[in-house]
This record gives sequence, structure tokens and C-alpha cells, in this order.
Amino acid sequence: MALQGNLQDFSTTQLLNLVSLAKKTGSMTLVVSDNEALLYFREGKLIHASTQKMQGDLSGMLLEAKKLTQEQANAIARQPKQLTDKALGIDLIRAKVVSQQDIVQSIKDFMLEVVYSLFSWTDGQFKFNQGAKPSNDRITVPLNLDNVILYGSRLIKEKEVLLDELPDLNVVALKVTDKPLRDVKLTSDDWRVISHIHPRNTIEQIAQANTMDEFQIRKIVYGMLQAGLVELIKPEGTQAKKRFQTRAEKKRAEQETPAMKRSVVERLITRIKRI
Repeated sequence: MALQGNLQDFSTTQLLNLVSLAKKTGSMTLVVSDNEALLYFREGKLIHASTQKMQGDLSGMLLEAKKLTQEQANAIARQPKQLTDKALGIDLIRAKVVSQQDIVQSIKDFMLEVVYSLFSWTDGQFKFNQGAKPSNDRITVPLNLDNVILYGSRLIKEKEVLLDELPDLNVVALKVTDKPLRDVKLTSDDWRVISHIHPRNTIEQIAQANTMDEFQIRKIVYGMLQAGLVELIKPEGTQAKKRFQTRAEKKRAEQETPAMKRSVVERLITRIKRI
């Protein structure tokens, strides 16, 4: 059974996080008005990425990474019999034109460029196909999605997005989840925030302790939330209040009937774990 939906309901970071948490193997297609992306995963790790506008043949990736000259790339293109990426890679390594590490790093850089471009896609369709694999002629390189999600979330520059995703900073605290941190590349600012996480410390107090402005703390917390490293909680010692809602949640709640208010995210998590 294919899992599909709308990018207005689930961001790219949420979809990647679901695949990572469920350790899924398969492909995900994302379609917007003028482009289409195809991502492949193996046991929750990204192994291949391309779009209609960024197909990513090996010679092109090596040229972009400056591991091939334009003349060398042209010579490859003029060959009467076009080699698969795997065959071309072997020939280039044997000829000592590039190293295996050059190829691996060039592919990683290309995949990251593709995925980071998807973080701005907010209006389109997605579909996940369980068990689908890339063609055998492709060279696949596994990437840890936690780092992809964390870094990609830091690329968010729109203050309005951060305001929608996070409630008032003086009424919520943070809790570190059980997700392992050993494989996640955290920045010094990330660690500074984590070191001040306590049930009584609101996000605003964490920001003050680290001399961070509101926009900076929102970006850091947003990235860790998207990566599933922390979760929002009510600070200890405060009076019981109605569950806080983000601005986006309040807007959706005003438009939804009671029957529609069941969490779409929870339904998606349940479905993807069953696939």
C-alpha cells in the first residue's frame, strides 16, 4: 500500500523524520507545479536523490565538484557507448582520474543539494512506495537523515514560519527525547541550548542564559524539534492550562470540525509503521 498526501499537511522535514524513525526502505516522490523529486531510502537512510531539474549523472556531479574538467566531461559525453554510473566510476578510478572518495563525496554533496532544495516545497503532493529501489546502474551512498533534517531546518530564514511553528517562548519548556545523539552533528549553539534544558526552564529563559535573541533560539529549537531530538512540554511549577497551540494549529482548529481534529500526524505515523 502506497502512502501519499499533501505537502501542505506535512513538511519535507516531517516526512524525512518519519522515514528515519520507522527505518523504512523504499522511494518517495514529491511533486510540485514545476518540478518533481525522487528520493530512495534504505533502512531509514537516504541513498539516492534527484529531481527533474537535477538528474545527477556521475560525470555531471564530478564536474560540479571540480573533480573533472569540462574537457574530460565532454570526452565522456562523446563516447559512442554511454557507460552506467557504476561502470564509469570504475573506469575513472582505474585510470586514476578520480579516487573512490572523490566519487562518494561528490555524490553526497549532490544529494544534499537536492534535499535542501526540497525544504522550500510547501504546496504539492508526496507518495511513498514501500520496498522500491533505485536502478542497478546508480551508485548509492547512505546519508544519516538526522543530520540532513537538522541542517536543513537551519536554512529556514522566514521569521513567520518560525513564529507559526513555535508558541510563545515564555510558556513552554523543552525535554530531550530518547533519540540517540551520538550520530548527530550538533553545533556549539545546539549544545549550549541542550545544556540548559530543564523542566523548569522555559525556552525564553534558555535564550537569556545563552544571550541569544528570539530569532536565533527559534531557529535552533525548530531544527531540533524537526529532527526529533527535543519535544515541547509545559514548564514545571506552572498552573494547569489548556494545551498550548502554535499559531498554525489555532488557525487550522478554527477551520476544522470536531471529527477532523484527530491528529493527521498521528495517523500518518501509524500508517507508515504498518507498511
